[in-house]
Amino acid sequence: MSQVIVVIGAGQIGQAIARRVSAAKHVLLADLRQANADAAAEVFANAGFDISTATVDVSSRESLHALVKTATGLGDVTGVIHAAGVSPSQASVEAILAVDLYGTALVLEEFGNVIAQGGAGVVIASQSGHRLPALTAEQDAALATTPTDQLLHLPMLQPDRVTDTLHAYQLAKRGNSLRVMAEAVRWAKRGARVNTISPGIIVTPLAKDELTGPRGEGYRRMVALSPVGRAGTPDEVGTVGALLMGPDGAFITGSDFLMDGGVTASYFYGELAQA
Repeated sequence: MSQVIVVIGAGQIGQAIARRVSAAKHVLLADLRQANADAAAEVFANAGFDISTATVDVSSRESLHALVKTATGLGDVTGVIHAAGVSPSQASVEAILAVDLYGTALVLEEFGNVIAQGGAGVVIASQSGHRLPALTAEQDAALATTPTDQLLHLPMLQPDRVTDTLHAYQLAKRGNSLRVMAEAVRWAKRGARVNTISPGIIVTPLAKDELTGPRGEGYRRMVALSPVGRAGTPDEVGTVGALLMGPDGAFITGSDFLMDGGVTASYFYGELAQA
């Protein structure tokens, strides 16, 4: 029986993690757009990986359930890399909550039902979740544990409470790390682990949209005033992803890894705090 690594979101970060953990395993690359999955699959196939593709809309339970069926038909799902999402400059409040928050909860639920013994998952969250002001304990618990199909009905997520896309994105990404904490307990019953990575500005097509979008000046300033003084690369995220999914990360689950070049540190205690 093959071991299967499922990559949801065939972008640069998902690919970078998959390259490090998928040798001798079957990689199922899934994306909203078939063309994106096919382009990534060609790169993987040329590098010697065993690869197949699928389309998926993570905001649809039916679509995600079909992906799970495809994955389990290929073998034992030993790894899930969830890197699909939309950014504040790319989508509406409603779309961000549906894809980034609800979609992630669906991925964790559906794949948590089938993940193999010894398996591991990584969800790509964001530094944005760390800059959202503290929520109440009740709000944290609601984001972490509300049944998936009721999640978008929470009072804190209604249009009168979430009025701009950045706030929606911050809530979604905070919700991702909270959700993973709760799901880690459930995944453990199957002998599996799951964690989040919260990257800062990583040079990808999505980041380029942000850097040249309406908030571009703010993002460029964020990079310039960070302790590291540069944006990150997908391969740097891939290195952390490989740790979390591999044997060296066997004691790590339900955790969130902030890797943002120190942007959040500067936001609270450095030059960015003076903005």
